[in-house]
Amino acid sequence: MTWGNLLQPDLILGDSVIGLKPEILEQHRLRGLVLDVDETLVPITRSYVSEELKQWVETIRPLATVWLVSNNISQPRIGAIAQALDLPYISGAGKPSRRKVRRAIDAMNLPVSQIGMVGDRLFTDVLVGNRLGMFTILVEPMLDSTPGKTLYSMRSLEVWVSNVLGASLKLD
Repeated sequence: MTWGNLLQPDLILGDSVIGLKPEILEQHRLRGLVLDVDETLVPITRSYVSEELKQWVETIRPLATVWLVSNNISQPRIGAIAQALDLPYISGAGKPSRRKVRRAIDAMNLPVSQIGMVGDRLFTDVLVGNRLGMFTILVEPMLDSTPGKTLYSMRSLEVWVSNVLGASLKLD
């Protein structure tokens, strides 16, 4: 598999995770989701979840088994977010390493092809999902209302490098 293929998401949502509607899960026959946490579910500066996110999880829960898998090593922070959403979690995942993501996959007891990897980063979330044969979904990051330019620059850099390596990404 080429780098371009490994960095190419199966779906570019063009919206935050809240835009991942039940119809999309049904269309792609997804019965499980592995969700990144920082910038995918909450801005990195927050330890609490929005009511909108809680409602989204409750909408998705009947359709899919959901796990949180974060590279963040702050177990208290990731644990608090997982507890607020009543979801199992793994912190300190080291994505794009497959080891801890595979633990979540195994716990779901589903074919890997029916599990979506959802995240805002190409070189961690999309890369690990594609390495494992998951359906990869790139979402727009959830940022604070006064975001720093560093996060946007990192995303732009990832898109640029991915395109150079053969992926076909068109993000704003």
